[in-house]
Amino acid sequence: MSKKALKRIAEALERISPPPMRRPDFAVAEAFIWQTGPDELRPVKRVNSVAIERLVAIDRARGILMANTVQFAQGLPANNALLWGARGMGKSSLVKAVHAEVPGLKLVEIQREDIPSIGRLMNHLRGRTERFLLFCDDLSFDHDDSHYKSLKAVLDGGIEGRPGNVILYATSNRRHLMPRDMIDNERQHGINPSETVEEKVSLSDRFGLWLGFHPCTQDEFLEMVTGYCGQLGIEMQPEALRAEAIEWQQTRGGRSGRVAWQFVTDLAGRLGVKV
Repeated sequence: MSKKALKRIAEALERISPPPMRRPDFAVAEAFIWQTGPDELRPVKRVNSVAIERLVAIDRARGILMANTVQFAQGLPANNALLWGARGMGKSSLVKAVHAEVPGLKLVEIQREDIPSIGRLMNHLRGRTERFLLFCDDLSFDHDDSHYKSLKAVLDGGIEGRPGNVILYATSNRRHLMPRDMIDNERQHGINPSETVEEKVSLSDRFGLWLGFHPCTQDEFLEMVTGYCGQLGIEMQPEALRAEAIEWQQTRGGRSGRVAWQFVTDLAGRLGVKV
């Protein structure tokens, strides 16, 4: 066999079975993104986060998550947390803001589609002196999606389980991480419906903290707008600000922290105020 053919075979084998990941250097950044194919912990120079004081109308969730995170950072017992509920109410923003406020933690983001590789990620974090906040944004599972089994084993099952220096925070629009029609379908058509449903919704039970985020009232929405304007130094007559904010949320068909921030961003641009 020619050298050229042997070289092609060797290159093909490398693509099929890439070399093991280099030992990550966690000193280069405070946050990393887990990527697969090949495995890599990519450093993030600047986390896209907002100051925690900008997150209003979620005081209870903010206090609980902050206390849990501080406990973990200090080496004390702490729970995995599931932040679930209405869109745009600051779930992912709160996780990133809490990480920025609590020193000594490394933030590692994992995408939902990479959940099957979470065991390999844990092996890279296990035994390290650093403490890691593992973050999965918009976590949910659809029909015929078995990825949740990988996560269940890591969170609360298996011989090794979750490393003591790792905690998982996830956000989701679904409290049980499964679509309601999927649960109802299992109850109606499954051979052992109660057992099947229990298996699929039990993933959320692995999270010791459930923090609910609910749609805000108009008063809370206006409080958010006023708070954002105060932080950015935007000055406007209260009556005019209220009228414009209400009109904005009506055109969007809903109220949330995200809608409030989008309105203030638009307002700042029109008034020439830099965000």
